[in-house]
Amino acid sequence: MNLELRHLKVVCAIAETGSVTKAASTLGLAQPALTAQLQRIERTLGGPLFERDRRGARPTALGELVLSRARVLLPAMKGLQDEAARLAGSVDTPLRYRFGGVNSPILGRLVHRLTAEHPEAQITTYASWSVDELAQLVAASRLDFALTGVCGDSTPSAEFGLTWREVSIDPVVVLLPEQHPLAGRDEVSLTDLRHEHWVAAPGDGCFGDCFAAACARAGFTPRKVYETDVRGSMDLVEAGEAVALCQATFRPVTGLVTRRLTGAPLRWRLMLGWHPEAPAAGVADLVTETAVAAYTDSLAAHPDYLSWLAGNPDFGVRRADPAGGAAAVTRSA
Repeated sequence: MNLELRHLKVVCAIAETGSVTKAASTLGLAQPALTAQLQRIERTLGGPLFERDRRGARPTALGELVLSRARVLLPAMKGLQDEAARLAGSVDTPLRYRFGGVNSPILGRLVHRLTAEHPEAQITTYASWSVDELAQLVAASRLDFALTGVCGDSTPSAEFGLTWREVSIDPVVVLLPEQHPLAGRDEVSLTDLRHEHWVAAPGDGCFGDCFAAACARAGFTPRKVYETDVRGSMDLVEAGEAVALCQATFRPVTGLVTRRLTGAPLRWRLMLGWHPEAPAAGVADLVTETAVAAYTDSLAAHPDYLSWLAGNPDFGVRRADPAGGAAAVTRSA
């Protein structure tokens, strides 16, 4: 048997998962079929690649050698394929949109709009709590666009050389149970929440420096902060154990309400990022316009917030001006 790239992918999958069974699931193969394939690979290479026991699969010295070569060859081949596709691209090549993001209020509507406008397009999504991970994947051509949020006037890391454009900016609001004493107000001050416990989802930037600074300005230090996923956060709020920060376009379930924070002390900027030298740069304006339209669509479910935006032009969609206004493209060098 001649060794092929697909065989190297098998070896890498087993090493990364630490288990033949888990690797089979990752690769979409039956475990006996993957075991038989591994045995053929080992016969071709002249020895066992993994030590296998109840604790899993660990590379042998020969396995480490093969892995070191595979981890060079596979990305190089992927890069060659991407470059070849880029060079040979034509109008007959289907459009491809690979989005990375998490907790975005517009991702579903963005995908829906692109699918309707370009039914031939290949659209995939990837979720991560880390903005840096998303930016790294875009820089490595594994994603086309990153859709993420940043707190206040901050921008994502400049390390990966991406171009970022603001889609919208919204005040951060507080999520309360319906029976909370403050739920009857239109706005709630941070000071009124000084005795509350808080809950946040991983990667929620407003629970970092911005939130702590806003509480300090209000004259208190926030009490205990739980961290869990979005569903868990809503459960803790519903149980009355905590309150949460959330995006203004968040639609709470029955039993929960959102209320604006007095003076809008926290702001959330929705950003779209891409690499300026990647094929995605050629459709970045189109995707940005579609993202803005998707955001506008999301406001229909929030008539009270839509009315508030009419009197607060510093929020919502802010158009760039010729002098390089707030929504102008920025390059993270």
